[in-house]
Amino acid sequence: MSSVSAPLHAGPSQPLRFGIVLLPNFTLTAFSGFVDLLRLASDDGDQSRPVRCSWTIVAESLVPIRASCGIQVAPWVTFDEAGAFDYVLVVGGLLHSGPSASEATLRFIRKAASTSATLVGICTGAFALARAGVMEGYRICVSWFHYWDFVERYPAIPEASLIADRLFVIDRRRITCSGGRASIDVAAAILLRHFDASIVQKAQRILIVDDAQRGSAPQPYPSGLDPTSHPKVRRAVLVMEQHIGQPLPLAELARRLDMSVRQLERLFSAQTGKSPNVYGRQMRVRMAAWMLTGSDKTVSDIAMSCGFSDASHLGREFRKEFNESPSAYRLTRSRSHEAGWQGV
Repeated sequence: MSSVSAPLHAGPSQPLRFGIVLLPNFTLTAFSGFVDLLRLASDDGDQSRPVRCSWTIVAESLVPIRASCGIQVAPWVTFDEAGAFDYVLVVGGLLHSGPSASEATLRFIRKAASTSATLVGICTGAFALARAGVMEGYRICVSWFHYWDFVERYPAIPEASLIADRLFVIDRRRITCSGGRASIDVAAAILLRHFDASIVQKAQRILIVDDAQRGSAPQPYPSGLDPTSHPKVRRAVLVMEQHIGQPLPLAELARRLDMSVRQLERLFSAQTGKSPNVYGRQMRVRMAAWMLTGSDKTVSDIAMSCGFSDASHLGREFRKEFNESPSAYRLTRSRSHEAGWQGV
């Protein structure tokens, strides 16, 4: 039985080797973006030959794997037949649809982790790495959209090690990425470790992609925030959203952004006209308003979910924002919704 072995130096006689594991319902964009950058950087003259890089799709069997969009991709070799890789890429996608990583897949990931190969989790591929038990002591990048899913599934992993306000994180022999277009940035970051920058830049230009985004770049801004806002403010708001049920103290928020509390307050005031605390409180009130019309939870439950001490606390803040109580807000919006349907 072949095994994943330590990486060799990538050179003219030895291409950089990538083993790609596609999980059920993987995201096609994340997969194709990564591979296309490898393809374009691998060879000159638009030949797409695997000269500088080689890539192999590996799986438990050769049965085609379905992407979340329905397109199927057939593996090239099985885990038992796989050779040595420098990087093992695990591409995930939908979390709540169909089976997750199989036991054979988890064994393959653990085998790779026991060597000098670098493991790369793209999109929810980071979930599979965590489930395989190979992320202890490493920082993990997850999409802000799946942050609480990760916390619920892997409570033993400290929340302090989760990064959901950046595009990707490189931590020694573990690389994790929020997914989507950021997979191209991860591919570029990896290739820049081994090849001249001009080779990577050429591939990016062919894909009509700007220069690679750094891992410290923020994930896409939350709704309601001006996209021109300072990156630190955008990252702060993302962190606030991730902790909406248990708001972080201002000092902790500033620490996560490598700023002083005073710097954060000044920047927030200049960018939003509000202090971080006021902005965060209004965000939690808006989330409560959405839950009042989009769920059957009680006002007390919604208050706790949105970081308020009790229903009375929520009620006081809610009236400041909407000039009515949470119960009246829910009743009014429910009637408007029913009237709208009756008029269809």
